[in-house]
Amino acid sequence: MYATNPCLTLVPAIRNKPEHIADRIVDAILARKLAPGARLGEQPLADLFGVSRTIVREALTRLAARGMVEVNSRRGWFVVQPSPDDAREAFAARRLIETGLLQSLAAPLAGAPLRRLRAHVAQEQAAVAAADAGERSFLLGDFHVCLAECAGNGTLAEILRDLTARTTLIAVLYQSNHEAAQSCAEHAGIVAALERGDAAGAAELMRRHIDSVAAHLDPSGAVDPLASLRSALSPVGGVKPAGKAGKAQALHTSAAVRKGLFTPLLTDPPSSSTPEY
Repeated sequence: MYATNPCLTLVPAIRNKPEHIADRIVDAILARKLAPGARLGEQPLADLFGVSRTIVREALTRLAARGMVEVNSRRGWFVVQPSPDDAREAFAARRLIETGLLQSLAAPLAGAPLRRLRAHVAQEQAAVAAADAGERSFLLGDFHVCLAECAGNGTLAEILRDLTARTTLIAVLYQSNHEAAQSCAEHAGIVAALERGDAAGAAELMRRHIDSVAAHLDPSGAVDPLASLRSALSPVGGVKPAGKAGKAQALHTSAAVRKGLFTPLLTDPPSSSTPEY
């Protein structure tokens, strides 16, 4: 009898685990395939992965604990939409963690870890050249996770994976125009400093890199979730009814607009003393 290939027996088991589903969702966020506010239906996910809704719910609950998704009791699960304060905190955390990680290196990176970082940067460069937006975004974010793993700190690598996913959502939401080619060049500079054994220089380059990405965010340019509804319900000014009835209707409409009958509903979020979860 032929021996069973252990890889073949492990794949279905891995795919059915909540952590696998959670990792796939985080990867999709890093690749900018899931946008802030995207709905994550339990049944579609269960069908996609061939698991029960209970397994999907466990995966989403884990992601909620990691700050990746949120749940509304009436509307379901959604990818988080970070606020400007969330953005500042996330980048500040990354700055502290990643510069500290590089400054605390006990010895210069060499051998397999350094080769892995060089290969990662080469993959980034290829994705940038090919204009593969999804692969490019994933690799640029994953560089920071890869760097922590190469430095031998798996715990920080896990933390950075979540932080990097959050800052990816922030970049999408606040329309970052930080060039991918620029990020890739900055990553290459960090690896070159590590190759020279200059951990302090690498840490300074990392600080500048994170600050540069954060500086390109514009909180005032956040995506308006009511844009389409706002446009659809804006007053119609191109058609003017004829006759006395038309004039009366126009005056009535004008007065309604002045009083702001609809505007507060579209611009001001409803206040409530009870938070929604």
